[in-house]
Amino acid sequence: MISKLNIVILAAGKGSRMHSSLPKVLHPLAGRPLLGHVINAARELGPAKLLVVYGHGGETVPQAFTDGNIVWVNQVQQLGTGHALQQAAAGLDDDGATLILYGDVPLISVGTLRLLLDAMDGDSVGLLTVSLPDPEGYGRIVRDAQGKVKSIVEHKDANETERAIREVNTGIMALPNAAMKKWLAALRNENAQGEYYLTDVIAMAVADGVRVNACHPGHHWEVMGVNSSAQLAHLERLYQHEVAVRLMERGVRLMDPKRIDVRGELVCGKDVSIDVNCVFEGRVVLGDNVTVAANCVLRDVSIGKGSRIAPFSLIEETQIGDNGHIGPFARLRPGTVLSDAVHIGNFVELKNSQVDRGSKINHLSYVGDTTVGKNVNIGAGTITCNYDGAYKHRTIIEDDAFIGSDTQLVAPVTVGRGATIGAGATITRDAPAEQLTLSRIKQVSIPGWKRPVKGK
Repeated sequence: MISKLNIVILAAGKGSRMHSSLPKVLHPLAGRPLLGHVINAARELGPAKLLVVYGHGGETVPQAFTDGNIVWVNQVQQLGTGHALQQAAAGLDDDGATLILYGDVPLISVGTLRLLLDAMDGDSVGLLTVSLPDPEGYGRIVRDAQGKVKSIVEHKDANETERAIREVNTGIMALPNAAMKKWLAALRNENAQGEYYLTDVIAMAVADGVRVNACHPGHHWEVMGVNSSAQLAHLERLYQHEVAVRLMERGVRLMDPKRIDVRGELVCGKDVSIDVNCVFEGRVVLGDNVTVAANCVLRDVSIGKGSRIAPFSLIEETQIGDNGHIGPFARLRPGTVLSDAVHIGNFVELKNSQVDRGSKINHLSYVGDTTVGKNVNIGAGTITCNYDGAYKHRTIIEDDAFIGSDTQLVAPVTVGRGATIGAGATITRDAPAEQLTLSRIKQVSIPGWKRPVKGK
């Protein structure tokens, strides 16, 4: 049991093969920077100290993470992994142990890391290794006749016999702090790369009689690193596959688990159905019996039970009540709140608007900065003209109002309870309750007019 855990994440690499001006560790996987995945895993272990060593990309790396409780260490010259850890050594405790992670190995699981830490018996070293059918480029794990780890030999320094070894170093290890600081001070760069290898501390530990306990990850892909766009795309699909499997295990019906992207947190109730090519960003909550049809994008959305999202709908920072019907081709922008049984149809855009129970906006309309009451019907082609060129203004449409097609409501304006706006109207003044308001020649309100009622 480790009394005090420090964690160091090495994230100074350039990532030349990414062919990008963006630092490698800031490239997104599932909507979050590679380094962000590693930081989240590290924090779940509850470290006493969390340090990140950065270099290429300069201050853009620490500036991307503003949530604090991270000590940032700048490795001005990149002279190898051992050199990187040397830069952080002064900030580590003298007792306890340090877990070394990598900012470009984003899929490492907390379960595997706990297994590695549990492998540290007293002041021993914990080493994460994996066996690969093709170990090209990896440092080989060299064991003695009793099967104990003896050293790690980098691929470029390995002889023919050593290169035949398939057990390789993942780079992830846990070291006792007191011994680690001594080993780091003794590192030399007399190798093919001219770098200070962190892996050399394994041979030093063995020479000092410190046991090296190796363990393996739950899945080999947990320790895959990212060095190119192709590798990043491969890890993206691995990540999304694992997300899809977990969703289906909880009863979510995915029409094709290979065609879903979760770039944040997706929380689903019972009997949720998701069609192909849907993207979920931020935090998305789907209630019981929600259906999301094909090719929808949902970002920071909460959807009540029984609601249906038709194809090609874009919904962001929106709350939708129970039994709603959205789309197809609907766009709901930030600040939109829909109550129960609301219908938003094809090519309708809402922004910063609240729509109460049972109201319908079914066709080709823009409703922005608007409060819509209960059981309102807004006809096709309606626009709330909320912007005067300098300021935004609000439109209020009260309960049971009926807005005819091709209407412009020039805010600030109020349509009274039960009012009817004739088709083609441009409304610039408040429309009285329970009256028909027209403006085809000039705006006229007709007292005593009654809306047509369907016969039995």
